[in-house]
Amino acid sequence: MIIAVDAMGGDHAPGEIVKGAVQAAAENPSLTIKLYGDEKQIQPLLNQEKNIEVIHTDEIILSTDEPVRAVRRKKTASMVLMAQAVKDKEADACVSAGNTGALMAAGLFVVGRIKGIDRPALSPTLPTIDGQGFVMLDLGANADAKPEHVLQYAVMGSIYAEQVRGIKNPTVGLLNIGTEEGKGNDLTKQAYELLQESGLNFVGNVESRDLLNGVSDVVVTDGFTGNMVLKTIEGTAQALFGMLKETFTSSVKTKLAAGLVKSDLKQLKGKLDYTEYGGAGLFGLNAPVIKAHGSSNATAVYNAIKQAHTMAENDVSGKISASLNQ
Repeated sequence: MIIAVDAMGGDHAPGEIVKGAVQAAAENPSLTIKLYGDEKQIQPLLNQEKNIEVIHTDEIILSTDEPVRAVRRKKTASMVLMAQAVKDKEADACVSAGNTGALMAAGLFVVGRIKGIDRPALSPTLPTIDGQGFVMLDLGANADAKPEHVLQYAVMGSIYAEQVRGIKNPTVGLLNIGTEEGKGNDLTKQAYELLQESGLNFVGNVESRDLLNGVSDVVVTDGFTGNMVLKTIEGTAQALFGMLKETFTSSVKTKLAAGLVKSDLKQLKGKLDYTEYGGAGLFGLNAPVIKAHGSSNATAVYNAIKQAHTMAENDVSGKISASLNQ
């Protein structure tokens, strides 16, 4: 198994990217990791690992670059070379914490779409109170969607939940403004009918307030709505822990209390950290493409590499293609 990694993408590249790769390589000696980036910056961070290769390039796609133009013009950028390796069968999957739009463009134009998928979807596994998590898509690959796209998201999410997350016959929920049948706009009403007839384990409409309670194993929506939900969950978690920190550092009494519950607060923070599940998969491409968070640390990169490995090992792309044919 070979995983290609964009060593220069993300806020903490290449340091945290390489550390995460080293951790993944040490855990699985049969795994080969190809790091694409500036060799002078990468090599000092390695420990002569036999299963890590460095492919040098000094061209980088920046967060400020226009995604499609950057992918087409920067042919030797670390992200583009990483995607090309997957297309050329020199790697089985790829991981990047770089420019999200550029990675989606590289996925579409270089790795390529699965036949029958109109629009790939961006899908992370988000946390739930019970720690099980749920798959949600699309979270921003496409602002708009048609009912048949939402059905495709449900198929892809179900296969991922079953093959990678190990959930037998995963439930599928449609994000809506109410749980009753007939609620919502034209998109959700038509998507509801398609999902009902799909043969998937469809449980009906679900509301955003119930997402973190684990209302469904897979939740589908259009990318515009999904991205707003993701940012709201992120912002709420950050605000909550900001308020807790302010409260626990406001006086001597609260500082003493903080010392007593420090480990419990760390556990709570970990439970709400979706990077523990890996990155966001770009579902619907010919091979696994994983988008790690831009601010990923070594642990998040390690988990994203593990996720890419599991998806490739279980041939998720092939199974999505086979399901669509059926």
